[in-house]
Amino acid sequence: MRKLIMKMSLSIDGFVSGPNGENDWIFRSSDETSRAWVVERSWEAGLIIMGRKSFEGMAPYWPTATGPFAAPMNEIPKGVFTQKGFKGVDLPGTDSPAAASWVGAQVFDGDLAEEIKKLKSQPGKPICAIGGAGFMSNLIATGLIDEYILVTHPVVLGKGLTIFNGATQPMDLKLADVKAFPGGIVARTYRI
Repeated sequence: MRKLIMKMSLSIDGFVSGPNGENDWIFRSSDETSRAWVVERSWEAGLIIMGRKSFEGMAPYWPTATGPFAAPMNEIPKGVFTQKGFKGVDLPGTDSPAAASWVGAQVFDGDLAEEIKKLKSQPGKPICAIGGAGFMSNLIATGLIDEYILVTHPVVLGKGLTIFNGATQPMDLKLADVKAFPGGIVARTYRI
């Protein structure tokens, strides 16, 4: 059975973005060491899943990106979850190897919990969930996440969007790992 890992950046005060989805603060405190750690962790995934809004925002960017995250983001297969339908993305140069995992993403439009259970029952490397507050909140509500990687950035937003409002009951998590980075980011891995 595959593990489902949720990876999310958040502010010290627990927000994953500003009130309108602003997330430029995520990159201000990253450093070479934290970026290398994220890339290394990314390669552990056999499938990257996200909600439709995040997918539509990321798909045009990554196939032509050249930074350290580009290779795993373009090479690892994708899954997009939608409640409102999905018509695909129109990417320039869709025949490029970098665009292939975006254009060929699996689309899941059924019940979120049932779709996740099916994915977890398949053989393979872990499933990594990334994306926005709405998708993550809904995913948390399923109770199917095996590991939470919470990357806390040294910023206070004061207000914004949260993800744990989707929890339907208290969750007792076990701290499995802590990594602190020179730019002030602290990554905590929790398991069920």
